[in-house]
Amino acid sequence: MTTAQAPIHLAGEQAAFARGGNRLIFIHPEDADACIKVQRPDRSPARKRAERRFPRNLRPLRHFDDNWQEQRVYRRLQHHIGSASFDYVPRLHGPVATNLGPGLCSELIRDDDGAISLPLKQYLWLHGQSAALTAALAEFHRGWQHLGMPSRALLLHNLVVQCQGGVPARIVVIDGLGWPQPLTPAWWCRPLARRKARKRLAGLQRAILRLLEKRERNEPYGVHGWLEEAGRDRT
Repeated sequence: MTTAQAPIHLAGEQAAFARGGNRLIFIHPEDADACIKVQRPDRSPARKRAERRFPRNLRPLRHFDDNWQEQRVYRRLQHHIGSASFDYVPRLHGPVATNLGPGLCSELIRDDDGAISLPLKQYLWLHGQSAALTAALAEFHRGWQHLGMPSRALLLHNLVVQCQGGVPARIVVIDGLGWPQPLTPAWWCRPLARRKARKRLAGLQRAILRLLEKRERNEPYGVHGWLEEAGRDRT
């Protein structure tokens, strides 16, 4: 007879090192190289479904669960693209039970000094676009388009800059994966996927230029994508 494993204890909303539009992200208390995403209490699947109009509010509740959606995208990534996709996205470990509700565990992207990697938006705001960052972005563009990686708009706070020796070495997309239309032919047609990916990358480049212009004009940073230094948890 087996005993059910106790839920992973997360310290509470205030202990999350990052807060997304729908989820809270915690460092796994037993694995410093993993994170756990749980739904924000104010953005539950039931609440999100209630905000939708007919007929979208008739969809099953799981369609409003970001963790369920992310797992579905990863299954498709594995089937259609394979392990090469993990050069550009974190590895997914799978669902876990927590004291704050169902969670989804995945790789936590860290720099080689142990610090949690900064969002691209924050890195650009602090350091501008250096030659090393330009090179890392060029490699990301090449691979992302070649594989035809699926995503919604590539938002600056959904990409992180992984550094080695304090220098940008890799760009990783941590959220916003999957085509907006789940049944799009792009899943089965690589040339179409590459065209879609190229459009997403063009949008990313425009967003980078807009942010750098805001930085130059000393305008406000904005709401999303700032990781406090105290929360980067060097281990």
